[in-house]
Amino acid sequence: MHIHTRFSDGSGTHAEVAKAAARAGMDAVIVTDHNVRPKGIEGYHRVEGKNVLVLVGEEVHDRTRKPQKNHLLALGAPTTLSPYAEDMQVVINKVNSFGGVSFLAHPVDFASPLVGEPDISWEDWQVHSFTGIELWNGLSEFKGHLKNYLNTVFYSLFFHQVAVAPYKETLALWDEMLKEGKRVVAVGGADAHALRKRLGPLTITLFPYEKHFRAITTHLLLKTPLNGKAEHDRALIYNALREGQAFIGYDLPASTRGFRFTATNGQNKVSMGESIQLNGGVTLKVRLPKRAECRLIYQGEAVRVWKRRDVCSYNAKAAGAYRVEAYLNAWGRRRGWIFSNPIYVIP
Repeated sequence: MHIHTRFSDGSGTHAEVAKAAARAGMDAVIVTDHNVRPKGIEGYHRVEGKNVLVLVGEEVHDRTRKPQKNHLLALGAPTTLSPYAEDMQVVINKVNSFGGVSFLAHPVDFASPLVGEPDISWEDWQVHSFTGIELWNGLSEFKGHLKNYLNTVFYSLFFHQVAVAPYKETLALWDEMLKEGKRVVAVGGADAHALRKRLGPLTITLFPYEKHFRAITTHLLLKTPLNGKAEHDRALIYNALREGQAFIGYDLPASTRGFRFTATNGQNKVSMGESIQLNGGVTLKVRLPKRAECRLIYQGEAVRVWKRRDVCSYNAKAAGAYRVEAYLNAWGRRRGWIFSNPIYVIP
């Protein structure tokens, strides 16, 4: 999710995005250029023997505002929504009227004066009825590392060192919404531009699409398999995003495929994004693709932490939203690996 092409400030074409996605093993990508939604592109692309579904959304923001805060990923609308960018609630309402989904892009995005980048965090907290937030944004995290010239060169050249974890401020915002009883879906965004930059005598692509597509991704759990028909599969994908049947995976150090987070109460079994009645107690189960540090988060706090485990279980006695974080060590430090959407335990 969250990809830019030549239609805004990216360097590649949609065909190049599809090619990079195929090589990275993606099933689908969602391109969101700034304030434009090109037509005639959405659909399946056959690349190197693999079908990749390219969906087209839009990153909407008010260009007249300085700095240009309040960026919204608007997905599923049939036309551009940039004419309404002055009022983000109107944009959100329009998305909902089309049966689409919307996410507050990089809700925490710190300034980087060294490279002339302002703070473009989300500020309009009066809005409502959006689907969720972009919990982990690859380019925002890179921007946050740029404290001096040496850091800039280092992180520009060594992509695998960039991603550490979502900003703690973003996690706190999300947990506060969940504590208030709001259902807010979290997604991971590449914010991929494949920007071409000069570093002294060097000209580099910062960062190629394929690198982003192997790193911070959003994994969806679909009710039925993709069948290769664009309209059918588009509906499945947007429905899974709407319902929060998804988790964020940082797949570069180790694949997150196979992660599962479920809950049972003796009668029913549910997964991420779904609700289950307490009925005296709910058993939460986590399965990781490999052994790692696993944290069960409730009301913004870790109620249980497991070390070097791939199967974890917890008996929940209180209603509320429960979510999972997993961490592993890679390239010299502890890094975020998996961030689940919540399971909602209701009275």
